Amino acid sequence: MVIYYLDQAGMMVIFLFQSLYACIKPPYKIAPVVKQIYVIGALSVFVVIFTGLFSGMVLGLQGFNTLKKFGAEGLLGSAVALSLIRELGPVLTALMVTGRAGSAICAEIGIMRNSEQIDALECMAIDPYKFIISPKFIAGIISLPLLTAMFDIVGIFGGYLVGVKLLGTNQGAFFNTMLTDVKFDDIYMGLVKSLSFGLIIVWISSAMGYFVHMTRGGGFGAEGVSRVTTNAVVLSSVSVLVFDYFLTSMLI
Repeated sequence: MVIYYLDQAGMMVIFLFQSLYACIKPPYKIAPVVKQIYVIGALSVFVVIFTGLFSGMVLGLQGFNTLKKFGAEGLLGSAVALSLIRELGPVLTALMVTGRAGSAICAEIGIMRNSEQIDALECMAIDPYKFIISPKFIAGIISLPLLTAMFDIVGIFGGYLVGVKLLGTNQGAFFNTMLTDVKFDDIYMGLVKSLSFGLIIVWISSAMGYFVHMTRGGGFGAEGVSRVTTNAVVLSSVSVLVFDYFLTSMLI
């Protein structure tokens, strides 16, 4: 059992380094990256906006009622913005992208492995890491920060709707405290987290699909691909939360 998991972890680490090397190795082609940005990023916009809006509205509601006990409703804008930019924006965006795009990446590569398309590429001396994996890595690293920024902006708007328009917090105080308290370090922390989460999601989802034939419970067949896809979503989500703690402890 221990040897099996050590073997799986070793394959994942080697896969990561081979994928990163393929990203910097020529030739450089833009079209596959743009296509993956559309798949990972553009197709996730709706769910990110929807989640961001309601997360901000909940923050506005909870924050107002908490701050009201201390007579500090004017700090609502700062509380909503810092919560979203430093923590909730990167984490919730990553979890949404994991469920929507990570599962699709794992299933796509797993089916390519089971239908021997990856073996065919190797037979034709085409590097599957360069041809299949590297565009997804680059697209994930580009898409996650953009989606996170979108989540933060929409979430702040949701907090504004509830805090100012619905509950009557002073509009000037809402934006002034936000502009005063949100520093560059807060935006930097959110950016580092979103970049890291983008790498983690694509890494785990791609590797689980790539090694579907070597994974216990995987194998050749639709059932194996579906099982590995489920495992990839679970492992990616848990990894995002675990790495979030360590990144926060390093950056705070």
